Amino acid sequence: MRLRGITAVVLAPLTVVACAAPPAPAGVAAEQDAVTTPPRPARERIVVHGTGDVSLDPVYIPAFREHGYEHAWSGLGGLFAADDLTIVNLECPVSTRGEPVEKAFTFRCDPAALPAARAAGVEVANFANNHIRDFGRDAMLDSIRHAHDAGIAPVGIGADLAAATAPAILERGGWRIAVLGFGGVVPDASWLATTRSPGLASGDDVDLMVEAVRAADAVADLVFVTIHWGMELDTEPRADDIGYAEAMIEAGADGIFGHHQHRLGPLGEHAGRPIAWGLGNFVWPRLSTESATTAVARFVVDPDGAVHGCLIPAVIARHGHPELAGPAPC
Repeated sequence: MRLRGITAVVLAPLTVVACAAPPAPAGVAAEQDAVTTPPRPARERIVVHGTGDVSLDPVYIPAFREHGYEHAWSGLGGLFAADDLTIVNLECPVSTRGEPVEKAFTFRCDPAALPAARAAGVEVANFANNHIRDFGRDAMLDSIRHAHDAGIAPVGIGADLAAATAPAILERGGWRIAVLGFGGVVPDASWLATTRSPGLASGDDVDLMVEAVRAADAVADLVFVTIHWGMELDTEPRADDIGYAEAMIEAGADGIFGHHQHRLGPLGEHAGRPIAWGLGNFVWPRLSTESATTAVARFVVDPDGAVHGCLIPAVIARHGHPELAGPAPC
């Protein structure tokens, strides 16, 4: 539980016995406490990276068939393997089941692609987006199993609303970190999770998002949000999304990674917490100079709990192959 860098300690209930032994000398008691209650690890400086849209669909990106799925990550110089945490938006269900729904674009990721992503350093994948149910409900739920099997924590979807809004919890550098996923811009409301049906966590329900952030903040030192929002081709945040971001940060979020627009947006902040408004395409076909211009958001957490961010420039040099295009400014 955190109050901006202060960890609350919950004491166990006191048990009263009939005949208590005399109290141990102060030095002995302190020594016993040190043995029974291990000290919390010192908090270190940590680096968290987030990206925009990732597609591992070999039909949409045939280059994977020729070069393998390592092709998606080999232009990054080991950036994600060297950090403390990497979060991506996976823009497709990971499944071999189902039939495509009636949409202009439907994507499906190959389960065989996930081990290469994990080996490259990807640890959390947001599935709350407008493609997760492209092949139906069962394919969506398959994504959870396949992600776990590959060692990647899925967020933003679940068998019901409680599961869809539950955070992934990770320990890094003395910090307990919660990651939440949300997705707006859904084709229709049937894609959303309810208390009785599977789906994704809405990125348009500010009360839901605030409640989920507060719950995560109660069990973690840091809370990061990855959210699908905005409109395609936008390069600036919309008023609704500004309101959502500010509400989540005021509820306890320490940084927000936004995506969906297929264009790179700016880095902002609220109350000292960074907001990547739109991270554009990342592992994606190279369709134009504008859509191939992208970045990795880097959020750095200092030992005192301060969080600052920057955008590391990148470019989709070839289909499905982003490359870093400059040094990290932070």
